[in-house]
Amino acid sequence: MNARLLLTLPILILLPACAGPGHATTTPPATDAQRKQLFDKVAQLAGTWESTNDKGQTKTASIFAVTAGGSAIREIMVPGDRYEMTNLYHMDGPSLVVTHYCAGGNQPRMRATCGPDPKVLDFKFDSVTDLHNANDHYMGQMRLTIEDNNHIKQDWYSYVGGKLEGPTTFTLTRKK
Repeated sequence: MNARLLLTLPILILLPACAGPGHATTTPPATDAQRKQLFDKVAQLAGTWESTNDKGQTKTASIFAVTAGGSAIREIMVPGDRYEMTNLYHMDGPSLVVTHYCAGGNQPRMRATCGPDPKVLDFKFDSVTDLHNANDHYMGQMRLTIEDNNHIKQDWYSYVGGKLEGPTTFTLTRKK
């Protein structure tokens, strides 16, 4: 065998492993019951939601929209405000995942599974991206309570200095 070929052979053998696609993991799909209690519950929130401040002024607080061919739900919090944020909800097997694109510049991900109360979705911390310091502020939990078709409540809990604090509560009414 030619020496030049021998020198390139190990590179050729390693190149496909290095240059190939990543390894995908699979997740069993949600059952119809799980999807109904999780994703469909949030999808039914599509529309504009308002909140009233302590001065009695009403403003748009969130806008929910089903997107991506019906596979995701986008929520824009405080639209148009300099602290506007986005939440994206999607199923991942038996859990509903929300990624919170925070005005603080990080992106915590939380998961909810079916619980005993179908009106309550408890999102628990899963991971966070673009966190530069472990003591930085980031969201860690969110409880979404769907009181009825026109009233919801979000209780947001955040980590500050590694300790869970909160909640910061948003009480929303569907805009008529």
